[in-house]
Amino acid sequence: MTNPQITEATRPDAVLRIDDQEIALPRAQASVGSDGFGVSRLLADGGIVTLDPGFTNTASCKSSITYIDGDAGILRYRGYPIEQLAKNASFLEVAYLLIYGELPSASDFAEFEHDINAQRLLHENFLSFFTSFPHAGHPMAILQAGVAGMATYYEGTLDPRDPEQLNKALILLLAKMPTMIAYIAKRAAGLPLTYPDAQTGYTEDFLRMTFGMPYQAYDIDPALIRALDMLLILHADHEQNCSTSTVRLVGSSQANLYASVASGVGALAGPLHGGANEAVLRMLHQIRDTGEPVQAYVDKVKAKVEGIRLMGFGHRVYKNYDPRAAIVKETAHDVLSRLGKRDELLDIAMELEEIALSDDYFKERKLYPNVDFYTGLIYSAMGFSTKLFTPLFALGRLPGWIAQYVEMTQDPATKIGRPRQVYVGEVERDYVRMAQR
Repeated sequence: MTNPQITEATRPDAVLRIDDQEIALPRAQASVGSDGFGVSRLLADGGIVTLDPGFTNTASCKSSITYIDGDAGILRYRGYPIEQLAKNASFLEVAYLLIYGELPSASDFAEFEHDINAQRLLHENFLSFFTSFPHAGHPMAILQAGVAGMATYYEGTLDPRDPEQLNKALILLLAKMPTMIAYIAKRAAGLPLTYPDAQTGYTEDFLRMTFGMPYQAYDIDPALIRALDMLLILHADHEQNCSTSTVRLVGSSQANLYASVASGVGALAGPLHGGANEAVLRMLHQIRDTGEPVQAYVDKVKAKVEGIRLMGFGHRVYKNYDPRAAIVKETAHDVLSRLGKRDELLDIAMELEEIALSDDYFKERKLYPNVDFYTGLIYSAMGFSTKLFTPLFALGRLPGWIAQYVEMTQDPATKIGRPRQVYVGEVERDYVRMAQR
């Protein structure tokens, strides 16, 4: 039958016809990019659900934080192009933008930075808990436990419905995650921990805690500080990716910010999400150690030789050159030059990129370098072990997770996440006692 509520005068933007029934699909208008059609009434009105493995064509929310046009190679935070922010802004300035929606005034930023600096130190009892994990344990597992454990030390910051408590929680997370990651690195290296310095800039102090010693001065090239700050900016948010969607899904149950961000850390720990830059570095090492020409490796990739993959190319969203990749490539040259290194891995990476970008095989498949292609080289040149690459990703992504969580709590349309399924199992069976089986 035809839905009597649908007439030519009131016809919605889309109608789904199921057998002899019509169901209205209201349009959600985007300010830029793809519109969406609401399907929330399909089950109630039509007895069906949508099936979208990986949610590749399903919008789980409306958001005003980050916009991506994968075909055009565009990434914007709150409307600002990533190229402008990476060149001109600081990481904390971008964090403020993502979380609060606007670039801060000088006075607002000074207060924001002061509040974070004042909270960088870890509570001594928390420090005992955090340093009780095996020093060789996986950094992401330790970081996830540390973030979740913060909820036991700051009980006055757990209610996401209280704006003041939520703001205190996000300040604490921004302040303490760099300290936690630095301490993970120090313990893995068997070196003494260094207390934070509230008089030192956010990224500079993170580098000082990671590589400096408590008994000696540690001077850092400002260009390296700026390079790391920029890398954090490039990773700060990226729409509804796996870890961000996880933060929102967990947060939809009104779980506190620490629990929700800890779930994001767990999602990022997966090699298909946060481990891509490690995989690129392993690939470059493999090419170097075998001594084979780069072209020979590319030929094996095209021939689909088992165990041979081209890492750092292609992206789930970008079907053009990742706008972050061009920025990172330039930074890689600058960092290695300042460190006085001519890195053979960088030479291999550049040759690999040149061959791939001129090869029809890769061009037809729209396999362009992504942000991970050069990132690992920079981290490695700075002295970070490969195990620290994903925690660095988490530090950069933290403002995005927070911003998405805050936006979700303020959205009146938010409901507890409850995806549906298409059941394909047995219809009904009778129980048979064990003796009769």
